[in-house]
Parts: sequence; structure tokens; C-alpha cells
Amino acid sequence: MSAPWNRWWSGVAGLWMVFAVQAEPLRVFVGTYTGPKSEGIYAFRFDNETGEVEPLGLAAKSPQPSYLAVSPDQRFLYAVNEENTWKGQPGGSVTAFAIPAKGGTLKELNQQFSGGAAPCHLTVDPSGRCVLAANYTGGSVVTLPINPDGSLRPQSAFVQHTGSSVNPARQKEPHAHSVNLSADGSRAYVADLGTDRIQIYRFDAGTGSLMANDPASVALPPGSGPRHFAFSPDGRLAFVINEMLSTLTSFTVDSSRGALQAVDTVSTLPPDFKGQSSTAQVCVHPNGRFVYGSNRGDDSIAVFEVNSEGKLKWVERVSTQGKTPRNFNLDPSGRFLWAANQGSDSIVLFQVDAKTGRLTPTGKTLSVGSPVCVVFTPGS
Repeated sequence: MSAPWNRWWSGVAGLWMVFAVQAEPLRVFVGTYTGPKSEGIYAFRFDNETGEVEPLGLAAKSPQPSYLAVSPDQRFLYAVNEENTWKGQPGGSVTAFAIPAKGGTLKELNQQFSGGAAPCHLTVDPSGRCVLAANYTGGSVVTLPINPDGSLRPQSAFVQHTGSSVNPARQKEPHAHSVNLSADGSRAYVADLGTDRIQIYRFDAGTGSLMANDPASVALPPGSGPRHFAFSPDGRLAFVINEMLSTLTSFTVDSSRGALQAVDTVSTLPPDFKGQSSTAQVCVHPNGRFVYGSNRGDDSIAVFEVNSEGKLKWVERVSTQGKTPRNFNLDPSGRFLWAANQGSDSIVLFQVDAKTGRLTPTGKTLSVGSPVCVVFTPGS
């Protein structure tokens, strides 16, 4: 192992020791595309020490709750409603829920207009004062302030993206696909599949404002289709998974300016892959050593080791034992990965080796109609 990899491991070893003892009862909420097999958000009780899972049933009826986010204090859950009309006007919505102290039934608080069609991703700022959502079809990003009771107020900021890229079928207009915040909440990063850019904004949680950063964006290779974005635990690195080229790009992060500098781009598919495939989700292990990305078509999770400089090294590719893994997530301890197979109405659980990053199927498969997002909260 080269010197940078050794330095990286020694630097995160202490951090991993903290995460390694964080076994606790969890509730898992699953967002879905509603239809014949789904009515909204579903819940499970999960022991991340033993890997045991108990279904808790339907947590809340909600239309097309395709992506979920939990408030920092774990009291509230927010869902995009990925639709094209809301109360007679073009656009989707975001719904606020209260998370109960026990059990899996969510209490709906209210709903607000997302400002654009097909909201597909959202996040809660670190202070818990705002929800930010990305509208895919609308090609825009919106801020919704949060009331003390967890409910949402109307938008405090709205930014419409412009531009296009090289693929006329997918990129003739902007498609904001995700929005993520830096650890201090000062900057928002919006991956736009339609323009092949990550837009960067200065964010103020007190006012809910979004202002163009300097630099205002970073470009990906033409036709990449940047989709989802993730930071390393220490915030020094960032990663974007590119849907259309099935690649993963790493960046260093200049926290003083919010700038991203590309370091490495690798394929998420094996060299001998034949056929059609696209990527979806990206996650970083809590110990910071491994990055995971999902392939739809190949129906797999690609695993990479990352060093302190952001260089990526292929570890393995593992079948998700289902179709179309649109989303997956690692539990807070990093012991387990839940792979949500949208096309086969299943969630498959894997055990994670913290030393190698490798995934081993646990033999547990859960039945959920069109699962597309998995989030974890404390509680039983």
C-alpha cells in the first residue's frame, strides 16, 4: 500500500473507532413511487448490531414520495412529492412529517409548493431551519423555511437554472437532480444532469437565501449527466456520480471558497460490461475510506477505495440481487448497506467489511413496492 493510502488510513482510524461502537436500534423509512404496490412511505425497525429487521408497515400515505430527508434533531422527516402539478399549478411539492418517539407512523404536518415540476431530491440544512429541494423537470432549486413545529413555510429562495449540453434526448434543458450542503451549511451544491455542471451557491439559513458563489459552478465532461453528490465525513473531498456515462468523479473541496477541483474519474462498470446501464446513488462510508455507487441495468453496487488525495481504486462490483437499484444507503454505524431495487420491489441487505469495503449479502430481502429512497433514524 502506498504512502498516501497509509496516511489516509491512519488519519481516519480514530474516527472509525467512534463509528464502530454506534450500534443502536433504528427505524428505517423508505420512500417509493406510488402505484399498484405502494401507497407512500414505509417503515421498518432495524437492529444494526444483529441485522434483524421488523416491518412496521405503511408509515404515511403520500403521492410519489421518491426522496426523503431527516432533520438534524431527528424529529422531522421531509419528502418530495415527485409530481408535475400541485393544486392546479405546474410543479410538485414537499411534505413535512413529525417522527414519533416510538413506532413507524408518521404524522403529516403540511405541504408546500416546490416551485418546479418533478422535485426529485431534498436536504435539510445543518441548523434545521430550511429544506432545500431540486426540481428535475423544472431545472431549479428552492428553499423552504422550517417552522419551530417542523412544518414548512412558502419558499424563501428560488433559482432557475439555464443551459444545455451535448445529448439532445436528455440534455436540451437543465435538470437539477440533487442538492447537498457543506457541513457548515454555508454552501449548496446542485448537480444538474442537463447542463453537465455542479452549481455552487452561498446559502444563509437565517434568511433562507441562495446566492451565486464565486466560483459559481464546476463543469463535468460533456454528456456525463451528474446526478447525486456526497461529501467525505471530514468535508475535504466530494464525489458526484454521473448517470449518463456511468462514472464517478472525485473532487477536493476548498472550504474557504466553496470551490471544487476534480481529482479522478473512474467507470462504475467492469471493463467487459456489455449492454445498457446508468448510475443512480453515491454514498461514502462513515470511516471515509470507501465510496459506493449504484448501477441500473448492470444492477450492481460498485465499491471504490479512496485515499486522502481523492484518488479512487476499484475494489469490487456486487449484484444487488434485484432490478434497478435507484437508491441505497449505509446505516449510521457503517455495518450494513440497504439496496433499494425499484424494478423488483425489493430491498436487499448487505453486511459491510469496514477494513476492505467489501459487501456480503445477509440473506435478508424485504418486500416494498417500487422503493427509491432509504433513510435511518434513531428509535424503536
